[in-house]
Amino acid sequence: MANLIIYYSRKGENYWNGTIKNLAKGNTQTAAEFIQKAVGGDLFEVETVKQYAKDYYACIDEAQKELRAGVRPELKAYPENIEGYDNIFLGYPNWWGTMPMAMYTLLEHFDWTGKKIIPFCTNEGSGMGSPERDLAKVCKGATIARGLSVHGAETAQSERKIADWAKKNV
Repeated sequence: MANLIIYYSRKGENYWNGTIKNLAKGNTQTAAEFIQKAVGGDLFEVETVKQYAKDYYACIDEAQKELRAGVRPELKAYPENIEGYDNIFLGYPNWWGTMPMAMYTLLEHFDWTGKKIIPFCTNEGSGMGSPERDLAKVCKGATIARGLSVHGAETAQSERKIADWAKKNV
């Protein structure tokens, strides 16, 4: 069974245990790389054409406005093809209780029939949010696995937890 690990991750300013910390690599990217190491597969990073503000608080304001307006940001690229993949790990930071709107742009681009979607998110205490329910609406015909929520500030120390979860899902 082939695995594709799709993720959106924010490097730079991030909320981190009550403060703002500048990250060279986003927490969700770290988690995606742990999944790849544990179960193999191809990585695909979702990137928007228009970048979010570098300032964390300005970024979350932008994200909230996108969510309220149902915006679908333009993406730089899409995976060439998802046909050869059985398992799609889908990673994102939890923004305002759901995935960044860029993830919806990507999800609405493909037919997910027959795929197993395995969501994972990083957050600073908000958990999974509603994406498991949202995924069922957007990804018609897919099986949605139980997701994994990782505390963002603990992602780098969570490799075993992430790997064990990924192995149970393939």
